[in-house]
Amino acid sequence: MKLHALTKAITLATLLSTASLSAMAAEIPLSAVVEADQVTTKVVSVDAAAHQVVLEGPEGNQVHVQLTDKAKNLGKLKVGDQVNVKVTRSVAASLDTDIDKGLPGTVESAGESRAAPGSDNPGGEAYRQIRVQLKITKIDVKKHQVTFQNPAGKSKTVDVVRPEIQAKLKDLKVGQSVIVTYTDTLKVTSKQGS
Repeated sequence: MKLHALTKAITLATLLSTASLSAMAAEIPLSAVVEADQVTTKVVSVDAAAHQVVLEGPEGNQVHVQLTDKAKNLGKLKVGDQVNVKVTRSVAASLDTDIDKGLPGTVESAGESRAAPGSDNPGGEAYRQIRVQLKITKIDVKKHQVTFQNPAGKSKTVDVVRPEIQAKLKDLKVGQSVIVTYTDTLKVTSKQGS
């Protein structure tokens, strides 16, 4: 399982790019879930010129990582150094109180921060956030169901099973939007070996 977490972390790292994060107002939280995976591994080899690092997997296998030229401190990373990779995923849903705000849509943003050039311990953080606006097209309070229209124009009916959310169904209105926010955060830190 730890190799799977490391693979997910590396995949996430290659997908992230710089962008700005925007804030939304007039939203009422509905639900949130957070999951985290963490792996500590050891550096097997470093090719700073080619931006390549080989890490030791949980069963001793080698995991090759190709980095971009944004990885500035690879020359400081040595064989035997420990690398800690932490991936945090969250999904949050909120009700937008504005009615008929517009068609459903998707907004994606990302950002990163790296250890300062010349830092003794290379590492950094990156995030990717996707906000999906789903428009409410039908509410069935008796059946505890809500029908949404997604950005592609397709409709899907969802069974609301949590009692605290079922209680809020009577307050919903057709035309309101539910904003679902997916956030992935990757944090990589290194520590010189002994």
